[in-house]
Amino acid sequence: MIIAIDGPAASGKGTLARRLAAHFGLRHLDTGLTYRAVAAALLAQGLPLGDEKVAVDIAGRLDLGHMDRSALSAHEVGEAASRIAVLPGLRDELVRLQRAFAQTPPGAVLDGRDIGTVVCPDADVKLYVTAAPEARAKRRTAEILSQGKEAEFASVLEDLKRRDERDMNRTVAPLRQADGAHLLDTTGMGIETAFQAAVDIVTSARAS
Repeated sequence: MIIAIDGPAASGKGTLARRLAAHFGLRHLDTGLTYRAVAAALLAQGLPLGDEKVAVDIAGRLDLGHMDRSALSAHEVGEAASRIAVLPGLRDELVRLQRAFAQTPPGAVLDGRDIGTVVCPDADVKLYVTAAPEARAKRRTAEILSQGKEAEFASVLEDLKRRDERDMNRTVAPLRQADGAHLLDTTGMGIETAFQAAVDIVTSARAS
């Protein structure tokens, strides 16, 4: 079984994806981490973010089953990842790897921005998880502060809006709700409520 989850940053899709994977006994892949891993390698080696050939070479050596979320969570890595995500050759290579991961038994839950539209358009269940920008900025600010780092709501909100604009208007695989995807707006939901709603959607979809 393959579950595809898309949505903007800080919508809650990552947390839901991890919990759904555990609940249904599937593997999990945060596809955003694949771009972050490539970006982190480019930054660490002082290489230009626009060098597609080098980025593709780095991507081909990734181990999707062993990526360090905490090490890849830095803000500058996220910004760099968003910039290299527009490289067509890099996207092709990472999509190839992501599909291979999804198709490995017993299946997987993949979350990102183009899972239901590009990576796994024939997924058994597709979800589009979203929330109002202010709600997402509040969550992201709280998350950063809980890690002992500094964060300002206004700056986080502006950053999220910039990323939304870039992701939704890029020419290659823009962020959008996939055909047949179930919309889950988590603006007024706590994580438990959102998780139960997601489980109900998946269970209902499997039954039908």
